[in-house]
Amino acid sequence: MDNLQLKNLIRGDRIIWTVLLLLSLLSVLIVYSATGALAFRQAGGNTLFFLVRQVVFLSLGFGLILMMVNVIPVKFYSIISRVLVLISILFLGVAIAMKMTGMAGDSTGRTLNLGFISFQPAEIAKLGLVMYVAKMLGIEQNSKEGLKKVFWKIMIFSAIVCGMIALSNFSTAALLFLTIMSMMFVGRVPIHYLLIVVAAGIGFLVLIYFSGDKLDKLPSRFSTAQGRIERFIHGDPAEEKGITQADYAKLAIYEGGWIGKGPGNSDVANYMAAAYNDFIYAIIVEEYGLAGGIAVLFLYLVFFFRGITIVRRTNRTFPAFLVTGLTLMLVYQAMINIGVSTGVMPVTGQPLPWVSMGGTSLLFTSIAFGCILSVSYQNQKDKKVEAPAVQVVTPDEDQEMK
Repeated sequence: MDNLQLKNLIRGDRIIWTVLLLLSLLSVLIVYSATGALAFRQAGGNTLFFLVRQVVFLSLGFGLILMMVNVIPVKFYSIISRVLVLISILFLGVAIAMKMTGMAGDSTGRTLNLGFISFQPAEIAKLGLVMYVAKMLGIEQNSKEGLKKVFWKIMIFSAIVCGMIALSNFSTAALLFLTIMSMMFVGRVPIHYLLIVVAAGIGFLVLIYFSGDKLDKLPSRFSTAQGRIERFIHGDPAEEKGITQADYAKLAIYEGGWIGKGPGNSDVANYMAAAYNDFIYAIIVEEYGLAGGIAVLFLYLVFFFRGITIVRRTNRTFPAFLVTGLTLMLVYQAMINIGVSTGVMPVTGQPLPWVSMGGTSLLFTSIAFGCILSVSYQNQKDKKVEAPAVQVVTPDEDQEMK
């Protein structure tokens, strides 16, 4: 009976649920392996501390997804989208103000500490802006003139939100802006409008590359982005000593070979500061080999194609654009993490979704998955409603028809 009740609670795309379960198992194994040195630095040598912490947050994430799929209707996200964007702008503003006044201490300004909870306002902003853009695009799909008008509304909010995020976390701002641009492309916004934005974005990157250190007169980390681009193009002088995080990641991948060293046998994780987060994919390859790395990549691709399937089965515009935006955002983030770990992209601070060690950030990721699975479950309900009822004919009625 209990198994039947649990089965009834797990609604929506079963393949995505399976992907989440497999990523969860991987997350528990790899976080336990990659946090050994961290445990001695921050947990008095208790190597189980971060394992238990990750299990707790993964469990909370699954609970949040179950609640969203079974309790909250999809239209609720359309209703709260504008409010969520405004709240995220408020939180981002508070974080910037705390950084400027020194109240954030040595923090980069990414995290807002309210005492009882600490979180990154950018995580709220990502969800809120994607929901808002999905709503705007959904309203104006039947009008070319409407799409032109909604483009400017989207760009105003996107510029404000992404601009505020970029002051402390340029890579997250770029990831979010890329997601919004992709949504507008799918939403049939005139292509010449998008090309203008692309040109402006390239111009902004050039400005950061040549003037990032001067822009740091603002409470920003543009010089950090400038330095990362510079090191990616021309190489990092510290690489001569082999002590950079990127060097350790390459070493981990090299030592992993085809089949890896086995679970818990990573050596590089003891030297990497971000082994459990930004470079976790390299540790996965070290322990599970190239085969394991390809398997992880395959799981994210499966999730991507299931997201496409959900969009194609959706007969409402807002849910379709919501799934499009959230799926692309999660997949983009995964590809960036993998790209950084393998050395094909500049170093950034993007975790591997649902695998890297996380706290509140993992819960925000679970909200994204919850929205996607909620739309999938709504599609299933709509299909049942649209299915023609089977007419039951009694023997007497059958004889009368004859």
